[in-house]
Amino acid sequence: MKISTKGRYALRIMVELAQHTKDKPISLKQISQNQDISAKYLESIISTLHKAGFVYSTRGNTGGYMLAKEASEYTIGSILRTTEGSLSPVNCLECEPNKCKRSNECLTLPLWKNVNHILNSYLDAVTLEDLIKKM
Repeated sequence: MKISTKGRYALRIMVELAQHTKDKPISLKQISQNQDISAKYLESIISTLHKAGFVYSTRGNTGGYMLAKEASEYTIGSILRTTEGSLSPVNCLECEPNKCKRSNECLTLPLWKNVNHILNSYLDAVTLEDLIKKM
């Protein structure tokens, strides 16, 4: 599993918004400048986050984006799955039940299941608030 630029940027955007939860909404232009993300790419990512209900927007001169919930309510796993899809280390774990024709005799499948479980458990245990507190 390799996290794409979209997933990494989504985390940076969410952290940026979490740092400004008590302030007014933050504009795309300001996020773009602060995070060094092109405005066009940022629009695509923020649209995904908005559709997932992670952020909300306000219009007007003082408009922008804010988190829809408290930073403690967002896990890193949920953000990455929203932008990346499955976080499985191998394709055969992306479907349940496993549709791989070799799954019954695959000696490596237990390894990949454990890796998948550990990765997802860890990412679901860390919140945006945890990241901010470490800064």
